[in-house]
Amino acid sequence: MKLSATRLFPLLLVLALALLSIWLERTLREEERHPALRRHDPDFLVEHFKLTRFNAAGAPEATLAASKMVHYPDDDSTELLAPRIVQSKANEPRLTLSADRGALSHDGEEVFLYGNVLLLREAGAGHSEARMRTSFLHLVSARSLVRTDREVSVAEPERLLQARGMEYRNDTRQLFLRERVRGRFAPKARKSDPR
Repeated sequence: MKLSATRLFPLLLVLALALLSIWLERTLREEERHPALRRHDPDFLVEHFKLTRFNAAGAPEATLAASKMVHYPDDDSTELLAPRIVQSKANEPRLTLSADRGALSHDGEEVFLYGNVLLLREAGAGHSEARMRTSFLHLVSARSLVRTDREVSVAEPERLLQARGMEYRNDTRQLFLRERVRGRFAPKARKSDPR
């Protein structure tokens, strides 16, 4: 039996398709094992944006602004450059947070702030202004909760607190310091007696 080119061509074509299928299947398995091989390219970028959330009565409750927001579809992550958050819920002290960079959770309810994080709680009835500084802060907006596992300093007019790890609940004004807590308290100045 003699093999001619017309009989050999279909056989070679089937063999080439089988080899191509094996190669594609191995390539896909390799990508699944090594997700770092996938590209991490943004699908959209927004510059100088501001997002405001309103309560049921139509009053602004929280504002998120940043010089840049970048979204990545491969892991559905959102990164922020120079974020600034203002939370002004009714019956709670107004909070202003800023940082070098940040990230949003998938549902947008949590914000992670990194680098030169500053939280400013404005003065109000029965409490003075407070400034908290740290390198990382996690904000859970719906629960009026901020927390960190890093070094933090809390400064108020007559006291300075430092610790590693902190949790602050703005709705109840409760501050929990975790470990290595240090504090410095200055006595209030006495008013002179007008005799």
